[in-house]
Amino acid sequence: MERVALVTGGTRGIGAAISTALKNDGYNVAATYAGNDAAASKFSNENGINTYKWNVASYEESAEGLEKVQADLGSIDTVVANAGITRDAPFHKMTPEQWNQVVDTNLTGVFNTVHPLWPSMREHKFGRVIVISSINGQKGQFAQVNYAATKAGDLGMVKSLAHEGARTGITANAICPGYIATDMVMAMPEKAIEATISQIPTGRLGEPEEIARCVLFLASEKSGFINGSTISANGAQFFV
Repeated sequence: MERVALVTGGTRGIGAAISTALKNDGYNVAATYAGNDAAASKFSNENGINTYKWNVASYEESAEGLEKVQADLGSIDTVVANAGITRDAPFHKMTPEQWNQVVDTNLTGVFNTVHPLWPSMREHKFGRVIVISSINGQKGQFAQVNYAATKAGDLGMVKSLAHEGARTGITANAICPGYIATDMVMAMPEKAIEATISQIPTGRLGEPEEIARCVLFLASEKSGFINGSTISANGAQFFV
């Protein structure tokens, strides 16, 4: 049986690596994006993965988008909630707008993505919910009170969904990447990259494909006893 996987924020960075890995593993994949049409088109043309544009911060857009995906590809049984944004500022300078934008995308966006699909997963007695959190949701980070709060909230959501879904064959797990060699990270000044690497005992940045392999493991039908867990993929930078 071919599984249908949805990856939010799935056309760039970690999300693109996840989408590609799932496709290569036999999944029928839909990758969402929020605004970069050129990047999404390039990604789709290169990988043959269907892309869909909507704002995960909107429940209405998410529900409509999910209906479209399922009309095209079939019932979604694997969800990777990867979409996220940052609006960094020290707390005393953080605006309500910066707070709300991050909460709406990184936390409420997970609800908006998973909630419309939950009844179908329960009905079919199978589902895989995988949320991409962050090392900074585990340990906090200067100037990221909003981001860290949402990523910590994602972990609480996963644990609660695991309790609710377990008896109907649904698992919910999280992955907390450390610092990964995405375009965004590699665009930092060289000295900033060096300073970041100096804090990682492994002595390097992670690769997006390493996070994708964690997703494949959690998405497998053979991983049904792993539920409510968090995989920390950070090169030994932080332990929970």
